[in-house]
Amino acid sequence: MTMMTRAMSLATAVAVTLPAAGLPAHAGTSATRAAVACPQVFGHGGYPTGANPWDRDKIRQPNNPRGLNDQKSWGADGVEGDVQLTRQGTKAVMWHNTSTNGLTGTKQNITDLWWAAGTGNLQSRTITRGPYTGERVYTLREWLDQVRSRGLVALLEIKPETKPILSNATYAAAAWKEISDPIKERQGAQRILVYSTDTWIQAELAKRHPTLLKGGAARWTDSVGWEEPPPSWTGNTARWQSVLDAAPASVMTNYTKEYRAWLKGKCA
Repeated sequence: MTMMTRAMSLATAVAVTLPAAGLPAHAGTSATRAAVACPQVFGHGGYPTGANPWDRDKIRQPNNPRGLNDQKSWGADGVEGDVQLTRQGTKAVMWHNTSTNGLTGTKQNITDLWWAAGTGNLQSRTITRGPYTGERVYTLREWLDQVRSRGLVALLEIKPETKPILSNATYAAAAWKEISDPIKERQGAQRILVYSTDTWIQAELAKRHPTLLKGGAARWTDSVGWEEPPPSWTGNTARWQSVLDAAPASVMTNYTKEYRAWLKGKCA
């Protein structure tokens, strides 16, 4: 899925729990724009657009502690992480890509690997390129605890690659527990939000975690398609302003640091 397609999917798929306070309606003058409530900012890791994006991917998603540290330092209120399942749904893990592209070892789909068993298991691999080179893959439980320790909101995307396992009569019960139990164990102590761009998974999440799917939609706010090296953030400003003018309760961006600086003085 390209970043632009993903952005359109997010507009309809992602739902987050938000404060109950009302938001002011948009008015067209600069004076009233300053009265718009500042949105929550969710940091996202850029993934290249165009043909063969995996060849250029620098594994920038904040699915590891160093990524979380960066997002925190850049001013994020929350982070989006990517939930995949290992073979037969035996472990929920935090990884964006369908395969181990960007990790050490032979390239294999995440859903074909065991977490800890066998040669080339997922637990033994580390990132080979980009800012988080040397980091390993984390389990959902580990990642949620890391997010909590930094005072961030966790926004989980259940990746479409998990559907064949989650819908399989043999593996579904255990696989759903791998996703749901870590959330249920922690949701009383930290804010955890969840969604999927897959409509079937989204519907199942609404049944299993209805209280985590209420509220306004997190708006994708960037207009510049991600590439490596990253394009200038300045191409986003017109879109950033139009989204802010609509007074969203939350936004998602690949440019957390630059967006937070740009937002200063534009909302209250």
